[in-house]
Parts: sequence; structure tokens; C-alpha cells
Amino acid sequence: MNLLVTGGHGFIGSNFIKMILEKKRDVVSKVVNLDALTYAADTNNIKNCEKDEKYIFEHADLVEFSKLLSIFSKYKIDHVVHFAAESHVDNSISDPDAFIESNILGTFNLLKASRRFNVKKIHHVSTDEVYGDLGPIGKFSETTAYNPHNPYSASKASSDFLVKSYFHTYGLPTTISNCSNNYGPRQHKEKFIPKIINCIQNKEKIPLYGSGQNIRDWIYVDDHCEGVWEVFNHGIPGETYCIGANCEKKNIDIIDVICNTLNIDSKDYVMHVEDRLGHDRRYAIDNTKILNKLNWKPKTSFKEGIKKTIKWYNENN
Repeated sequence: MNLLVTGGHGFIGSNFIKMILEKKRDVVSKVVNLDALTYAADTNNIKNCEKDEKYIFEHADLVEFSKLLSIFSKYKIDHVVHFAAESHVDNSISDPDAFIESNILGTFNLLKASRRFNVKKIHHVSTDEVYGDLGPIGKFSETTAYNPHNPYSASKASSDFLVKSYFHTYGLPTTISNCSNNYGPRQHKEKFIPKIINCIQNKEKIPLYGSGQNIRDWIYVDDHCEGVWEVFNHGIPGETYCIGANCEKKNIDIIDVICNTLNIDSKDYVMHVEDRLGHDRRYAIDNTKILNKLNWKPKTSFKEGIKKTIKWYNENN
């Protein structure tokens, strides 16, 4: 297998590559990491992989179609896992252009190249945010109608539909996974949990949108990577799989958990700020399909994952 991983210098992509080279290396001939090295990338994320004979890095942007074609040709790419995306909602609200280019045009170019080179499998990593705002009950599943509420989720929904169209129109062997919120080591400091930890480390106030009652479903990044691997290898082409850990938490409760772990009082750190525009109230994933069809299940409890995450940031900041 000559595997192309897009966005491999990012948070989830780097953890995925590390997992492959440590645990799945017997099934890959080479792992080609394609990354544009935007602000969210970090070369330190993948540093330990650079000396591995199976690892190759290509600095490229998916919007550069000719460059993409040359990479497919050079390394005889026959499998693809697509992580690369602009992903921060606040940034998409203030400046959505990059999200349209990366998430929509970039995915389109990747699909075109994959079709031209007759790849055997392309897996597209998406988000639960494409489903929009969930009410107080129920969960998102693979049959939930799309209802994105911000430029980020709209761009990811668009990329999902492009992937689906390439399966149905051209028979490209695609799969999609829609995952809940990830957390863990090496996540960019702009994200919610790293921001909390960073504020505490610097004795700064933690900005909390509104009353902090918004609910997200959380999954440790290693569990997500294992889920992606299962879908990539055993998922049925043309199908979607929701990946989640049944771990719903209010934003205010996340702060409390982290502060309690560090033996400090959250009241000394929280600063309520004006709510985000179009802020979805609740997300939650029904992971029944991937549990039953692919025998995957999350292994890391939130308590354990938070301890690992805090430990990493304490040692690396």
C-alpha cells in the first residue's frame, strides 16, 4: 500500500501517521504526508517519524492540482486518507475564504487525482458539525440530514457531498467518517481544551462563550485514529460512519474537570464573553454502526484522556 495522508502535520493527521508507523507498518510500503504547512501545522508533530524509511513528506497545497498529480505519479499512490482542512469555526466566521479553497476546492482536486490514478480506496475525514444544532434529546447518526450553520461546517458538508458524488457518479471507492470533538496531545492552542490549559499555565482568564452550557461530544484522538483506520480498511465503499465516544460534556464542565485535575478553583479563571455567532447548542454522536459493523470501540475514558493531555502540555509548553 502506497498511502497518501493529507494534513499530516496537523493534530489528528500527525497522530494517525504515528499510529500507522508504530502499529500498522507491515501493511504499508510508504506513507506520504502531504501538508501545506499553514499556521495550524507543526513540524514538531511529526518529528519522530522523519527518520523512518517508510515516511515521506511533500510540502504542497491541495489547491495546486499539477503538484498533486506529480505526487500521485511519483509515489504511485493507491490509497488516500484525507485529513487536511481548515477547521476553526471562529476563523471561518471572520474570514471564510480559506475554508472554501481548502475544504471544497482541495477535496475536489484530491478526488480528481484519485480517480485519474485509480486509487483502491480514499477515506474522507469529516465532522459532526455538518449536521447542525441538535436538540436536547437524540443523537446524530449516518442518516441525519445535513444542516450546517457556519462557513466551516458548510464547507465540510460541501466536501462530503463531493465525495459522495464521486462514488455514485464515477464509482470511486470512497468512505466518509463524521467524528465528534477530538482532544489530546499536539492539538493547536486555538482549540478549546488546549486554550483552557494554556490560560491556566499563563495565569490568564479562560474566555467562555455565553453561559458555557453548549454541549459537545468528546473523543480522545488516538481512539479517533483507530476508528478512521477501521473505516478505511473495512468500511463499505460509498458508506458513512459516525465516530464518537458517548462523552457529552458542557463547556463549563470541561473547564471544571481540567481545573479539578490541577487542584485549582475554576471560578478564579473563567471569564464569560459574548457568545459566538450562530453557536450550535449541542452535538452528540450515535456510534452504533461502527460499533456493530466494524467492531471498533473507544478505549480512553475522558478522565484518563484529560490527564494525558494536561501532562503533554505541561511537558511541552
